[in-house]
Amino acid sequence: MADRVLPPFGFGVLGINHDHVHDLMRCMVEAGGICRGFYAAEADLAATFAAVHPEVPRVGEARQLLEAEDVALIVSAAIPGDRAAIAIAAMRHGKDVLVDKPGVVSFDELQAVRQVQAETGRRHAIFFSEHLAQRATVRAAELVAAGAIGKVVNLVGLGPHRIRAAGRPDWFFRPERNGGILVDIASHQAEQFLFFADAVEGEVLSATVGNHALPSHPGFHDFGDMHLRAGAVTGYARVDWYTPDAMPVWGDGRLTILGTEGSIELRKYFDPAGRPGGDHLFLLNREGVRHIDCRQASLPFGPLFAADMRDRTERAMPQARSFGAMELALTAQALAEGQSLPPWVKAAGRR
Repeated sequence: MADRVLPPFGFGVLGINHDHVHDLMRCMVEAGGICRGFYAAEADLAATFAAVHPEVPRVGEARQLLEAEDVALIVSAAIPGDRAAIAIAAMRHGKDVLVDKPGVVSFDELQAVRQVQAETGRRHAIFFSEHLAQRATVRAAELVAAGAIGKVVNLVGLGPHRIRAAGRPDWFFRPERNGGILVDIASHQAEQFLFFADAVEGEVLSATVGNHALPSHPGFHDFGDMHLRAGAVTGYARVDWYTPDAMPVWGDGRLTILGTEGSIELRKYFDPAGRPGGDHLFLLNREGVRHIDCRQASLPFGPLFAADMRDRTERAMPQARSFGAMELALTAQALAEGQSLPPWVKAAGRR
């Protein structure tokens, strides 16, 4: 169904505070979307966006896109703390939604978005780019589905990032605006864990956060990890802001998938052995050890999501898994900070 020729659809962009907005734009344009306009309150960000996308008009108010009849989808890479409100407004205006991760930064926001999505029946997708826009991850999924490593038992996801603190805006260091490191970054690892565990929800067994290198920002966490479980599958994720400036990439992101008959390791953005570019996959199984260059692998999310908007299906990503990944990340952040959990959250030891 996803490879059908889809009629063009209009979309609008509300919020451009993260550079992921360009990935979101590219994904939807390649799927047949036409951007009808963008809204940004910040003049400097608007100028930068317009230079990259000169064909897209800037609108003066967000409601112009929310109320536009030729806009079926609202895309947002706003400040994380603003994304839930944007998504709720969009769904209540009859629009589908695609937001950058994290889609929410609190349990209250998660509950509100879940409720409005259920009430309106609109599609609400969170763009977990380390899976959906990363060709090696997509190729790994194909290999796992084909039985290349047997039954998945465990995953290890590493998400190091480069901070360049001097150039970051104020909201970047405020947990109430970014959700904290496990929400902001490790939601990537939470979604990949659920995907490869073939689950839509899981449990957090343990989690920690810390500030080890930025005493000038005492409320900010530059390190976090979490231990997860979904059925018989367990996983560990570690994220940090310690990538040295000397690295040729912003972070040496990795994912290891252990199966009963082998394993897959992804070096997503960098190969220390010297192979160029990213999207490196290493397959170890009974047939031997193989390096697979995944740079030509397809990225199916955009066409699938466009088909979901047309057919009211959930083939690009089950709605429950998108929300389940955010619940895992929020739970890990709360446990790491010693906060109480809402009674509806499934945590280790709670049945």
